[in-house]
This record gives sequence, structure tokens and C-alpha cells, in this order.
Amino acid sequence: MSKDVDTLSAKVKYSVHGFFISVATTVAEPATILPLMVYYFSGSPLLVGLFASLLKGGSVLVQLFAAFYAQSYPRMMPYLYGVFAARIFSWFFIGVMVYFFGQEYPNIALASIGLGLFIFSFAAGFGSVYFNEIIAKVFSNKERGKVIAIRQFFMGLGAIASGASAGWILSHFEPPHSFGLLFIFSALLMSIGIFAFGSIPEPVKIKVGIKEKRFKTFILNSQKVLKEDLRLRRQIITYLLAYAHLLSLPFIILDVSERMTLDGMDIGLFISAQMSGGMLSNLLWARCSSKGRNLMIIHLSFLLYIFWIVMALVSESVYAFVALFFALGAAMDGMRLAFSNMILIISPEEKRPVYIALQSNLSSIGLFFSIPGALILQYFSYEILYSVTLAVLIAGFVYSFRLRDEV
Repeated sequence: MSKDVDTLSAKVKYSVHGFFISVATTVAEPATILPLMVYYFSGSPLLVGLFASLLKGGSVLVQLFAAFYAQSYPRMMPYLYGVFAARIFSWFFIGVMVYFFGQEYPNIALASIGLGLFIFSFAAGFGSVYFNEIIAKVFSNKERGKVIAIRQFFMGLGAIASGASAGWILSHFEPPHSFGLLFIFSALLMSIGIFAFGSIPEPVKIKVGIKEKRFKTFILNSQKVLKEDLRLRRQIITYLLAYAHLLSLPFIILDVSERMTLDGMDIGLFISAQMSGGMLSNLLWARCSSKGRNLMIIHLSFLLYIFWIVMALVSESVYAFVALFFALGAAMDGMRLAFSNMILIISPEEKRPVYIALQSNLSSIGLFFSIPGALILQYFSYEILYSVTLAVLIAGFVYSFRLRDEV
């Protein structure tokens, strides 16, 4: 089989994985269903913020530890299989516990959601390093940005389908059974995407790093890398500031539900609008990235985030909120693509797991921004929360001009 055919097959499998993973994970979308589900069981905005952070933040704890070992691995796929298994289990576990215990024992259901989200996120900490290392080996710098954009296009398509399905389930089944069914079915769909990615032939890495004898030594060496690479530091700071949208993200849907009556189809419409924004924007992001204009993607994504939060301040109709969620999806996919590509471009091959872990680990402090966002909301108002978010996003947009494109 030729290299071109192998690459084409990898692209298809990579996109199929993205489609089904997106279908599966959209049921815990931090902007819509997850806040509504947690608020249903707890009635607490603070717990909404905590659980939204838990969905992503568990990965922060382990990424450097994963990179410590991964730098000496010639192949990553065997370790990624364990990550896949943990993520499928956690989703199925949440669904079963919510379906069978949510009605009579809401505290058990809430605790199960928290545990499942932590397992899902914790596994992702390892998976992020392994996954990105495989992508770096399979696709070249020149084609990687376009391939990621194509994958994100299909992720958007999957999420639109998921949004429509979620809207139907939420309309035809009463909570908490509707929430449980969403997670059970999505766990089954997740396994299809995982099988597709797991069948990609992974090249053996030639230039592997030499693993330090102690994790402490690895941390000291990682600090040295961070200190010596100004590009990496600026990239991490910019990505961290981009996460400022998480200050408000989980609470906008709660604000909307207080302003107007929402049914299951409205929620499905918002999800589909967000994912349509991501899907359609990738047509532009792919074109920019293939020309090495990742910095332009970052600038445009910041502007979309700023538009999104301004719309949250002034929107009064369902259609305005549809535009709001559309802009959110476009901005999130733009940031994800640009930073995923840029870190692989600037990192030396033998130090790639370290660079991936440093950017992901340090910028991912922003994944916990939902917690201070919840505190702002608890003691002040939605208007103050949105204003603080807007100020930080503008600061991130200005700071992003310190970056430069790498080829």
C-alpha cells in the first residue's frame, strides 16, 4: 500500500473518529446540556461551574506525568487504547446511574456525574499527549492544519446531528431519564469513533527523548524548556487568556432559561447553532492554516468570542441567541485548531510530548475559570460576569499580537 493511500486512509479514520466523538460528547456540552443537568439536580450555579471545570480540568493533573513517560515511547497507540476504554466506561456509567437513580436518589446521580466526568477528564490528560503525538507523526506540518480543520468540520456535522437528537430525546422523555438516555446512547456511539482512530497505523518514532530517572528531574528540565523558549511562553499565555470565555460559558443557558421559556427543541437548536458555527468556520480555518496563517485564526477567534459575549449582554430573542451560539462554535474551533497546530510546529521532535504537555497543562488552568465565574454570578449579576469576561477577552486579543506565525 502506498504512502498516499495510507495517508488518505488515516485522514478518513481521523475524521470518522471526530464525527462520532463529537456526537457522543455533545451531550455534555458545557454551554447547554451539562449546566441544565447539573442545575436540575443541585439548583446551584456554583456546582454548575465546578462540574463544567471538572469536565476538562481533571486532565490538568496528569499531562506532565504522561509526557514524562511518553517522551521515550516509540509508539503511543497501545497506551491510547486504555484511555479510550476509560472514557467509554465513564460515559456509560453516568448514563446508567442517572437513569436508574436520578429520580429517587438525586444526590447519588449528582455524585455519579462528578465521578464520571473526572474519570473522563483524567483519562484525557494522558490521551491528549498520546493523541497529539500520533497526529504529529501521521501528518506533516504542511497538511496537518487542513486535516484538523476537515476533522473539525465533521465534528461539527456530528454535533449538529447530536443536537437534533438531544432535542428530540429531551422533548419526548422527562428528566432525569432523558439525561441518562443521552449518555448511554452516546457511549455506544463513542466506541465507533474510537475503533476508527485505533485502526490508524502509527509510524514508529525514531527520535525519542531520553526519559529522566526521576519525575522531579523531568519537571526541572521542563521548567528550563519553558524559560528558554519565549515563543512557547507567549503562546501559553495567549491560550490561557482565550479560556476566559469559560468564565461565562456554563451560565449563559441558565440566563436564557430565566429570560424565556425553553423547551427541548430550543436547546437542540442552540446546540446545532453552536456546532454549525464550528463546522462552517472550519472551511475558513482550513484555508488559513494551509497557508500558515494560524495567527490570523487566533485573532479572528478572539473577535468572535468578543462578539459572543457582547451578544450575551444585549440579546432578547431566540434568534439572537442562535447567532450567539453560532459565533461561540466558530471561535472554539478556531482556537482549538490554531493552538493544536502551532504547538506541533514549534516543538522539536524529541521534545514534542514535553511541549504539548506544557502548553496544555499551563493554559488549562483556564479550564477552571468557570469556578470564579460562578462566584461572580453568586455575589453580583449576569451583567457583571459578562463584563468581566469581555474585559479579559479583549486583553487576550491585544496580547495575541505578540505571537508570530511559525512555518
